[in-house]
Amino acid sequence: MAQDKNKNNNNKMSVEEAGQKGGEKTAQNHDKEFYQEIGQKGGEKTSQEHDKEFYQDIGQKGGETTSQEHGKEFYQDIGQKGGETTSQEKDKEFYQEIGQKGGETTSQEKDKEFYQEIGKKGGETTSQEKDKEFYQEIGEKGGKRSSGGNNSNNNR
Repeated sequence: MAQDKNKNNNNKMSVEEAGQKGGEKTAQNHDKEFYQEIGQKGGEKTSQEHDKEFYQDIGQKGGETTSQEHGKEFYQDIGQKGGETTSQEKDKEFYQEIGQKGGETTSQEKDKEFYQEIGKKGGETTSQEKDKEFYQEIGEKGGKRSSGGNNSNNNR
């Protein structure tokens, strides 16, 4: 007769079975606040015992595991949810501030060729998506702005 993997020779509970039974009993006896409290205590204790590199290491490992387990759709979904939540919680000034910071950082890190490349890509995409009327309209707007809104260049 084959021996049950979860039982030792004396038909006693295995460590795994005892742990599961204890966990189930604890879950019956305690509420959400109990778990939040012990989780917070554990987090505080861990943060006292470990440095920045520890958290970077486990974060990287978690990110690698997550990227192996989930596809592009997963990241699109969580990105969209995060964006929607942020847009509900933040105002116009928040977006102006992060846009300015991003622009400043990019301008410090990128060179002229980078801007030429993204400008070219943007121009190509726009030319494929827009028609002649679009370019006439923006040309008129640009002409009005550069002349101060009137035909002062023609009056000279």
